[in-house]
Amino acid sequence: MKFQEKLIAVQLRKRGWSYKKILTKIKVAKSTLSLWLRDVELTFQQKEKLLKGREKSRYAGAKARQRQRIEKTEKIINVAKEEAKILFKNPLFSSGLMLYWAEGAKSNESIKFSNSDPIMIKFMMKWFRDICNVPEKKIRIAVHMHELHCRKDIEQYWSKITNIPLKQFQKTYIKPTSLKHRKNILYNGTCSVVIADRDLFRKIQGWRLGFIGKFNIKDVPVA
Repeated sequence: MKFQEKLIAVQLRKRGWSYKKILTKIKVAKSTLSLWLRDVELTFQQKEKLLKGREKSRYAGAKARQRQRIEKTEKIINVAKEEAKILFKNPLFSSGLMLYWAEGAKSNESIKFSNSDPIMIKFMMKWFRDICNVPEKKIRIAVHMHELHCRKDIEQYWSKITNIPLKQFQKTYIKPTSLKHRKNILYNGTCSVVIADRDLFRKIQGWRLGFIGKFNIKDVPVA
């Protein structure tokens, strides 16, 4: 039985059939089929046809995923726009949204808020926790400091401010400087709150659109 199946598989392969198509006719493991057909040589035209078929399939798959991503993004943004109409009266929601709009990351679907003011960082941590409902484990902290202000306790300082453990800190970036003396010995660098959540980024975009819509202000398209 297996020998007969092998003969059929070889014949189909010589006709230029792909492994996937052959497996619809012969029910064997792909590893077995590969073993049977490893010595079967295809013509240049057959190889070109199979390559074009795979490229067409990959393109179709990529387009389908793109459509799904666009539809999902539009849905999240539209729902968030309606949410903004309700959350508008919450001072924490409105002020946090405005701060993020002014200081937060707005590209690459990444969430990042950076500042050197500890009170502002505390406020935004409350916004991310209470308004955005971000799980603690998804929050990362990145510290940037100048070489002159480098101290061992700076990461611990921001850990206390954000209430995020040091194990969730990214590698601290230390910027070289040509200066010889510190101008502010109390400076603690810049703290960045980083959250890897594309859906939340899209939701914040929807909130922003819903918020400015309350004032009949239209969003300006990027040139």
